[in-house]
Amino acid sequence: MLERALTFGRMIKLSHSVFALPFALTSLVLASSAGLRWQQLAWVLVAMVGARSAAMGFNRLADHALDARNPRTAARELPRGVLTRGQVWSFVLVSAAALVLAAGMLNRLCLYLSPVALLIVFGYSYAKRFTPLAHLVLGLSLGIAPVGAWLAIRGAFAPEPIVLALAVVTWVAGFDVIYACQDVEFDRREGLQSIPARLGVARALGLARLLHVATVTLLAGLYLVTPLQPLYLAGVAGVAALLAYEHSLVHAEDLSRVNAAFFTVNGWVGVFYFAATSAARLLA
Repeated sequence: MLERALTFGRMIKLSHSVFALPFALTSLVLASSAGLRWQQLAWVLVAMVGARSAAMGFNRLADHALDARNPRTAARELPRGVLTRGQVWSFVLVSAAALVLAAGMLNRLCLYLSPVALLIVFGYSYAKRFTPLAHLVLGLSLGIAPVGAWLAIRGAFAPEPIVLALAVVTWVAGFDVIYACQDVEFDRREGLQSIPARLGVARALGLARLLHVATVTLLAGLYLVTPLQPLYLAGVAGVAALLAYEHSLVHAEDLSRVNAAFFTVNGWVGVFYFAATSAARLLA
């Protein structure tokens, strides 16, 4: 059972939860000025894990045949036969049910919006078949996390989580464009839509830089709509430095360090931002 659990964890890249989770937790910190009950935190975490697990499992099902033909992904669990489609479908349904249950335990608005969240995260898996803007759809899939966390506490929309969500959309889209540079030839051969396949690697990397400039601008803009100590701006500057370092690792002629840029640096972006924002809010 432990080995099977680890297999599912590898399939959905559980360690990549570090991308969206810190921003959802940041939104919780900003929303919980009147206090946060441990039950709310627990159900938000269940919702996050359920949504992400359902999304990743569904993505593996949608891309099963493509993954089998792509040398970079052929070793994934479904193409290798380590897991069956029936097993993955069961995993997706249980994970989606966990999201809906958690949403219902939080409040009625979260429950009503849970199918919308599932529609967005499932829709990403097919977006690249129709539009090169699929990177933004992935960004939206992660960007709804801070909005959901805010709604879990406040039960109503507000400017703060919207600004934070837009920052996550541009951040994720930017690093996904970088990651997609590895599959330019495969995407063109299979007729898949991606910005690197459409524009070429060099111009795609330039667009990724612009997206991350927008990320930093939006994060700085959050300072204008919520009470935070100036320490927050130092945190944003740290995020900008990390993103600049990320872009220094990849070049159109050398993509050998894409994994370091994608996994390591972006993991630190979320953790660093959460720590800086939490400190700035506690001192406000």
